[in-house]
Amino acid sequence: MAQQAGGQRPQPRAVPDSPEARAYLQDYATLLEAVPFPSLVLDERWDVVLSNAAFASLFGGVGPHPTAMPDDNFLRFVLFHPDAGTVLGEHESSWCLPMLAHFAAAVERDGHDHGLQAIRRDIAQDPIMDAAYRHGLPHWIRVVGERAFAHDGAVRPLLHPDPRWGATECRVVDETPGTLRDLGYTRLTLVLRETRRTPARARGARRSTAHLRVVPAAEG
Repeated sequence: MAQQAGGQRPQPRAVPDSPEARAYLQDYATLLEAVPFPSLVLDERWDVVLSNAAFASLFGGVGPHPTAMPDDNFLRFVLFHPDAGTVLGEHESSWCLPMLAHFAAAVERDGHDHGLQAIRRDIAQDPIMDAAYRHGLPHWIRVVGERAFAHDGAVRPLLHPDPRWGATECRVVDETPGTLRDLGYTRLTLVLRETRRTPARARGARRSTAHLRVVPAAEG
C-alpha cells in the first residue's frame, strides 16, 4: 500500500505468473494512485493486492493488529479489528453483515479453500462474530433480500479522520475491469460524499458489547 501521496507506486502483493499480468498490475497501481478517493484491489480471500494513498489516509489512525490490518485483509479488518468501528460508521449493520454475506457466499462456492477455512475458524472463535454469522446474518438476508450480496452502489457511513470530511458517507463502487476480473481480483472505490452525518458511534469507541445489536440477546 502506498504510505503517502507522491511516494513510490504501490507494489502488487500477490504476483501473477505471467509477465504481462505483472506489468498490467504495475500500471494499474499507477492509475489507482491517481484516484482521489479510497480505492483498493482485493483477491478472492479479501487480501489487499493494491490500495492507494487515499485508502491509507482513511485508515491511517487505526492501531496495530497481528492479522486484521486494513491493508492486509479487508474482511478481517471489518470483522476483527477493535478500531474498525472508529472509521466504519454503523459498523455492525452497514459493514459487518454485508461482508459476512459475501463471505458466506464465497464459502458456499469454494468451501475447501484453506484461506476461507481459516477465516471461518476465526469467526467461530469470536463469540460476537459467530453469533452474527449463525444468527444475525440469516435474518438480515431474509430482510434485505438480494441487496445483501451487492456491494456496488451501497451507501455506507464513514468517520473520516480528516476533519474536512469527518462524519460522512461513501458510495461503494465496483470498478473491476475485465482483465482484473480474469486475474481473480475485484476493485472497490469508496466515493466520499459531501453529506455529513451524525456519527453512529463516538470516534475512539471499541467493540465491547456481549452481542451485536442485530442479534437478539437470547441468540447471542
